[in-house]
Amino acid sequence: MKILILGGTGEAIDLANGLHERSHQVITSLAGRTRHPHKPKGRMRTGGFGGVEGLADYLTREKIDYLVDATHPFAEEMSAHAVAASAEMQVPLLRLERPPFVEPDLAQWWRVDSVEAAAERLPHGATVLLTIGRQQLQPFVARGHARFIVRSIEPVEMDLPRNFEQITARPPFSREDELSLMKRRGVTHMVVKDAGGEQTSAKLEAAFMLKVQVVMIARPPLPEAETVNSVGDALAHFDQFPASKRFFFLP
Repeated sequence: MKILILGGTGEAIDLANGLHERSHQVITSLAGRTRHPHKPKGRMRTGGFGGVEGLADYLTREKIDYLVDATHPFAEEMSAHAVAASAEMQVPLLRLERPPFVEPDLAQWWRVDSVEAAAERLPHGATVLLTIGRQQLQPFVARGHARFIVRSIEPVEMDLPRNFEQITARPPFSREDELSLMKRRGVTHMVVKDAGGEQTSAKLEAAFMLKVQVVMIARPPLPEAETVNSVGDALAHFDQFPASKRFFFLP
């Protein structure tokens, strides 16, 4: 089968590698926001499609047999485009969506629906670790009463005020790394998107151990689609279909 994976996550890479090893033709599409992404096996493309119609045109032009949405749980626009293009071109769609984070007993996370609501919950004098990426920092810039530590894979492109510190680093991080960071910086609050995944769960363990208040931003609602929650389940889904034949030409 020829499979297009909408990627940008570690699970997308693992799935592409697994499907490639099963002799499927795999194309992984990345948005292009990360300058040095990890490269999966198979083909890669970078950049947007141009909305629903652009994605639909690509599905037809490349003769895609199956579409997989393995984007970040907060990539709501791309997920919506995938559902619409899949329906328009009658290309089956599978969503690979990692489970949300599990709140430990007695943790008492503050649950909010948006970055704006998260910023409003922060008290005066807080030292806040922001682990929400670099795209939605503006609501926190207005909160001059707190100190912020922004951690992201790529550098922040906007000018940050003096009460902001930037850390550029790529996960995964160990629990020991997270404990050390929070202790050194005197973190009192941490803002997190409920993206799930083992690569970033250590920060929640460290926050619980140090009694750092977690502000958890809920996932956006997505249109309905057939969904699996692990790479193993996604591979099992495709194991029921025949892979493309590979031809070897001998001299």
